[in-house]
Amino acid sequence: MTASKEAQEAPSSFDTPCGIRIHRSERAERYADGVLPLESSLDRHRGALLTSSFEYPGRYTRWDIGFVNPPLVFTARARRFSFDALNDRGALLLAPIGKALGNLDALAALDVSQNSITGTVRTSDDWFPEELRSKQPTVFSVLRAVCAALRSDDPYLGFYGAFGYELAFQFEPVRLRLTREADERDLVLYLPDEILIVDHRREQATTHRYEFEFDGASTEGLARDGADEPYSPASTVERECDHAAGEYAATVRTAIEAFRRGDLFEVVPGQTFFELCPAPPSEIFARLKKRNPAPYGALINLGEKEYLVAASPEMYVRVDGRRIETCPISGTIARGKNAIGDAAQILKLLNSEKEKSELTMCTDVDRNDKSRVCVAGSVRVIGRRQLELYSRLIHTVDHVEGTLREGFDALDGFLAHTWAVTVTGAPKQHAIQFIEDHEHSPRRW
Repeated sequence: MTASKEAQEAPSSFDTPCGIRIHRSERAERYADGVLPLESSLDRHRGALLTSSFEYPGRYTRWDIGFVNPPLVFTARARRFSFDALNDRGALLLAPIGKALGNLDALAALDVSQNSITGTVRTSDDWFPEELRSKQPTVFSVLRAVCAALRSDDPYLGFYGAFGYELAFQFEPVRLRLTREADERDLVLYLPDEILIVDHRREQATTHRYEFEFDGASTEGLARDGADEPYSPASTVERECDHAAGEYAATVRTAIEAFRRGDLFEVVPGQTFFELCPAPPSEIFARLKKRNPAPYGALINLGEKEYLVAASPEMYVRVDGRRIETCPISGTIARGKNAIGDAAQILKLLNSEKEKSELTMCTDVDRNDKSRVCVAGSVRVIGRRQLELYSRLIHTVDHVEGTLREGFDALDGFLAHTWAVTVTGAPKQHAIQFIEDHEHSPRRW
């Protein structure tokens, strides 16, 4: 089914707790066009495209959602943060955001100007029990306050972007060893005012457009524009990998000794590779999506000549109302050459005690993460060693759910799992320290 761009739905209006009046209009787009124009725009304009190219009954459906030239960006560097207007439309939003942050106890400093808000989150010597770790002063205290001020019933209007690995250090007491640049960003979130939503099941595409009013001013008539910064590939790379030959194997041997001592049950050390990339990010994303359809794909222009291209099979955490769910993955084997080959590989995977015990351990840690913020007795494994077949791999996946306790929200659920055992290890704090002690580069995104 297709629809003309002229087809319009009646606009709707609503108010946020901080006094912003929002007017939303919806416009039907040609489904056949999809997100291709948006993909290419992200090579030179800030914004994001999130995609789901994989279906699993009751878990994943195929959809795309994206935007370019957002009016506002929220950036964090350790405990320093800023809200920056990326155009005249974003400048209108700074005053209500500044007002929302004015009395926030978590802040050590706050400065509000015409085009930006900057501040610093205070450190705390107070002791926080595990179930309240998400309530201590961090940059998430800022995000929580702003989300509360901008809250609405609109299902799409909100912050989109990337969270960096180093954010965990605001919750976990880690002895830092790796050198990190002072301007290294740990968080980049955009607030868009025009969002394209593509529903592949219904074969519909819709653009949601938002206008904002505050204190007599309005974004009506202001251009939805932004900086135009074409992708400029590097001409050289200083190195191919941050590990010399044999160094990663030595780290694995060190980890095995830690297992024998009982210091660790699992750890996920990594290494960083570098390669020239003459192709623009949109082309890399298109190739990845074609070769590896996944439920979580992303193309994000973070600005400052930095791009993220991603395709992941794993749900980190999902919250709908008070229901919180995760799908930890552990247990992987290559696809067979045909259906009979797949069946043989599946049998081999399911009969592996090693793969079974590893997934059990990951799920136990995941359940413990949820127990910090969930109603006692509500955390359940509702799917055990379920199979997910992708283009080249077969995974075994558990499905875990819980019910958030009163006083806890989606952000608490997100932070309770920072970061997932499948990318750190267990016990989690010791695994994060091992990673800091033995990896050679900051993980960043």
